[in-house]
Parts: sequence; structure tokens; C-alpha cells
Amino acid sequence: MKPFSEIVKTRPFSIFQAFFVTILWSSSWPIMKLGLQEIPPIFFAGLRYFIASLILVIIVLVTPKNRTAIKTISRRWWIRLIIYGLIFYSFTQGAQFVAILYLEDTITVSLLLSFTPILVLILAIFLIKEKPNLAQILFVLTALAGALMYFYPFAEIDTSIWGLIGLIAAIVGVVANALSAIMGRAINKVQEFSPVVVTTISMLIGSVVLLVTALIVEDIPVLSLTSIGYILWLSFVNTAFAFTLWNNVMQKLQAVEISIINNTMLVQIAILAVIFLGERPSVLEWVGVAIVAVSALLLQIFKPKRDESQLLPFKKPEEIPLVDSEFQSYDKK
Repeated sequence: MKPFSEIVKTRPFSIFQAFFVTILWSSSWPIMKLGLQEIPPIFFAGLRYFIASLILVIIVLVTPKNRTAIKTISRRWWIRLIIYGLIFYSFTQGAQFVAILYLEDTITVSLLLSFTPILVLILAIFLIKEKPNLAQILFVLTALAGALMYFYPFAEIDTSIWGLIGLIAAIVGVVANALSAIMGRAINKVQEFSPVVVTTISMLIGSVVLLVTALIVEDIPVLSLTSIGYILWLSFVNTAFAFTLWNNVMQKLQAVEISIINNTMLVQIAILAVIFLGERPSVLEWVGVAIVAVSALLLQIFKPKRDESQLLPFKKPEEIPLVDSEFQSYDKK
């Protein structure tokens, strides 16, 4: 039998790690839903990512290479990281928490968020002139068909004021998630700074904005021990720890493998919502969820190959545009 030090270096163990991380991320959704019974959404999101960012700050500061990298960040890159933090954390995560609060079930929010690849595909047409192939167009149509199956009959859609607020928040979250996916991938593709540095700075900036916003627009309650436990678990385990594992996995697995594992989250979230939140999707809704999940996966696998030198024909990192069509669908921070 191989020693554990050798097992951790194998591909099967890396695949196991990736699945474990997606399970942690999926478990965030029922925890968030339960926590939102007491914690205001924007404050909840801000506090979660602020605590997580402080943990990552410590990791960065104790690493000489990362400390040196921060000192070399130019003013233009600081602006990019600030914008990225605002879009991915302030808007995407803030909107996601609001949507989970006001929509009846977490599966709906998860399903809407899974449309991020489709929106990225559309944005790529205009931002980097990348035309989709026939296979991608087909998978867009099947994903839309799956969504229609999930929401049918449409008369049952919550059209109350709170339901509409939740739906608008979910749509804002999807748009912001798509924009941040394009921007984040472009930033990390340059490899000027490590993903840990990029994530730490952007998360800290975005979470501070969320907290300031929460203090202005929300009534902050006295938190129970249970709510504090939710926040600390999401911050330490599902964010800081999970991100560290995921960063390690991304160095060992191929992009296709990462996409396949990542796209299991939609189904995982649905199963966890049934177990812990008592949500009861119909057979038609289960079929719709499966179709959307598979379509989103195939949409990424069958993306056309392109000449990276034409996409990024710049010699200096400062000249690289904040666009790219590679992405991940779910929050992984």
C-alpha cells in the first residue's frame, strides 16, 4: 500500500479533492438559506468574505513571494483589482444572498446562476469577437429548454413584490458573475500575480464595500451563536480553506476535468436543498435541472479552439484587456 505522502500526489486524489471542494461550496447554499432567517443578506455576504479575506491576508503576508508581489502592483493593476472585487464580490455575491433570501427555493437561484456560461458566450461575441459554433448554439437552446421545463407551469412563479425582488437580484447576480468571470480569467491568464494575491485583494475590497453598504441600508441584529457559527464556517471552511484546496487542484487537473466536476454543483445543491431545506422539486423540475447542468458543461467543453496569441497580442501586462471567454460558473471563493 502506498504511503499517504505518495497518494496525495496522484490524479485520483486530486479528483477527490476537487469533488470535496464542490461539496463544500454546494453546502454553502442551505447554510446561507438558514442563516438568512436572522442575518441581513448584504451584511451576511460582507461578513463572510471579509473574515475569509483576512485569513487570506495572513497567508499572503507570511509568504515572502506574495509580499513582494504586492509591492510591485502598479496603479493600473490596482484599479483592475478594485473593479474586479466590486463586480465579483460586491455585486455578484451581494445579489446572490439577496436572491436566496427572497426567492422561495435555493434551487431556482442555483439554476439561474448556471446560465453564466451562456451569458459569457454572448458577451464574448461583442467583447472579443468570438463567434459560437453550432454545437454551442445547440447547447444554449437545450439549456433554455431545461429552464422552461423547470419553471413550468409559469403560473406558479412567485410574482409578489418580494419574489420579483429576488428574481431581479438573481439576474443581477448572473450578469455580474459573467462579467467577473471574463475579467477574472483575463487577469489570472497573465500570471503576473498568483491567484492567492488576486483573490485576497479583490475579496477584501469587495467585502469592505458590502459591509459599508450593509451598515447604511440594513438593520444589523444581535447575532445568535448559531448565526455566528454559520458565518465562521462559511468564512474559514467553505471559503478560505476550500479556495486553498481548489487552487492546488487547478494546478494538477485539466480544464475539462475541472469543468465536469464543477458542473456537478447544480445537482448537488438541489439534493442538499431537498435534504436540509425540505424543498421538493417535481420530476419535471429534476429533468430541467439535469438538462441545464449537462448543457452548461457541454457548452464549455465544445468551445472553439482559438489562437491565444491573437486574443492576447500584447507584450506588457498593463496592455492586456479585461476580457476572456473562459470561466467557471459558480462562486469558488
